Amino acid sequence: MEIRVLTAADAEIYRDFRLEGLQLNPEAFGSSFEEEKDFPLELFASRFEAQGSYTLGIFDHEELVGVATLVQEGKLKLMHKANIFAVYVSPKKRGQGIGKQLMVEAINKAKELVGVEQLNLTVVSTNASAKRLYVSLGFEVFGTEKRALKIGQQYCDEDYMVLFLQ
Repeated sequence: MEIRVLTAADAEIYRDFRLEGLQLNPEAFGSSFEEEKDFPLELFASRFEAQGSYTLGIFDHEELVGVATLVQEGKLKLMHKANIFAVYVSPKKRGQGIGKQLMVEAINKAKELVGVEQLNLTVVSTNASAKRLYVSLGFEVFGTEKRALKIGQQYCDEDYMVLFLQ
């Protein structure tokens, strides 16, 4: 397995992988397949070049099997925080420690960023395996947003979690 920061050259494989995730696990994302399916490839490529944003990809040989995005806050009063978004592992690769490898890499990357003292993320409250992983890495729940997502007529609550790096 190889983990690396994705670049504009990875936009097509990332887009396909993200669309898979949006279809198979819509509750894991704030965005939807319907919103993103027609986004131009250039939009995905430009995301990889944004200042303070790092999308990590884990590859099994040449196949992308997991992603996580780390974004440092840009405002002066918020720059001590970074957020982890869009963590997704291919269903056929789950249970093999790929999510943990990605999260450890994201935490390590956050520690390299000047001034970052804490990492925040949200996770659907019913996603027990993801919550177990995050807790095992030191994240703590500090709040729950009721009805954070609405998919069709069904609501999902989200837990807010934090990891203090200092």
